[in-house]
Amino acid sequence: MTSTSLPDSLIATLPGSSYTDPAIFTQEQEHIFETMWFCAVRSSDLAKPGAFRTVEVGRESILITRARDNSIRAYFNVCRHRGAKLCTEEAGEVKRAFQCPYHAWTYDLNGKLVAAPNLTKMPDVGRTEFGLVSVAVREWLGYVWVNLAENPPSFDEDVISEVVTRLGDVESLEHYDIDHLSVGRRIVYDVKANWKLIIENFMECYHCATIHPELTEVLPEFADGYAAQYYVGHGAEFGEEVQGFTVDGSEGLDRIPGVSEDQDRRYYAITIKPQVFINLVPDHVIFHRMYPVAVDRTIVECDWLYLPHVVDSGKDVSRSVELFDRVNRQDFEACERTQPGMSSRMYAKGGVLVPSEHHIGAFHDWVNERLGINPG
Repeated sequence: MTSTSLPDSLIATLPGSSYTDPAIFTQEQEHIFETMWFCAVRSSDLAKPGAFRTVEVGRESILITRARDNSIRAYFNVCRHRGAKLCTEEAGEVKRAFQCPYHAWTYDLNGKLVAAPNLTKMPDVGRTEFGLVSVAVREWLGYVWVNLAENPPSFDEDVISEVVTRLGDVESLEHYDIDHLSVGRRIVYDVKANWKLIIENFMECYHCATIHPELTEVLPEFADGYAAQYYVGHGAEFGEEVQGFTVDGSEGLDRIPGVSEDQDRRYYAITIKPQVFINLVPDHVIFHRMYPVAVDRTIVECDWLYLPHVVDSGKDVSRSVELFDRVNRQDFEACERTQPGMSSRMYAKGGVLVPSEHHIGAFHDWVNERLGINPG
């Protein structure tokens, strides 16, 4: 069946190969993840100078650290001497410098080459010129975003515009003061599915009545199949008897002070392409970051963010965590069930989207545009 033979109420999806072909995934790494702003780590994970995390961005390993002046720095995690990976750990801390374990070339937190065997006998080697290669960095919402492009695109146009498109303005997001919230829980999921399947699933709620019984109890309108992102500025309203965004609808925790009356008792979802989901409720924020590692595997790191005094006091956050942890696991199981079907000959030309999923078609158009593909 070709797209021209579809009834008007349906539109075609991407072909199955888009989710299974390693060559297409390589193109996505090059033209999407290595060119766009990528949300890498929570700033608080780099608590003091010398703390670092390594993150895979596209095909590159990126080293992110905090310098002596408390600024965030990011570098390609590659020694300038012979190309050895400088840091092999996912996270850690150094006192003053990073030393390559191969030949001991050593770089300070600002990326400058400060020592190497016999370096004094090579006075023509520039300490800055042969320092670590830096990557563009931006801190926003309490997270570190990096961009690998030689000429990084506008952060406002690449990232903040997505919030405006979803909510109508940035101020509505600023009410949640995400920068100053604390991580109450972090769960890392290893999902055996293509990153696009995860985004598509997050963007629609046609599946909600089928696989999310707890969520539709809290947000009854989701049972009708229309996701919160379907309308600009729309937030799904809590059920009449629901007290909080918890697994059993019981009362939540302290409300974030900046949340407006209009935003109270509502859930908002935002997709920031290519790899961030933000979920907003009155007393906490759920922040997803995806790390696509293979055509059929994606790591998802999910933070539950609360007011600092809620976390510091040791209040029980388990009921709010359990609600979206269940949603995540239900979603990821569905994506893993879908992934094998992408290889089926039946899905070679793709499937279809129903009217409540048509905004996923716009996502597919965006993917094709980034890869320079003309589906016609």
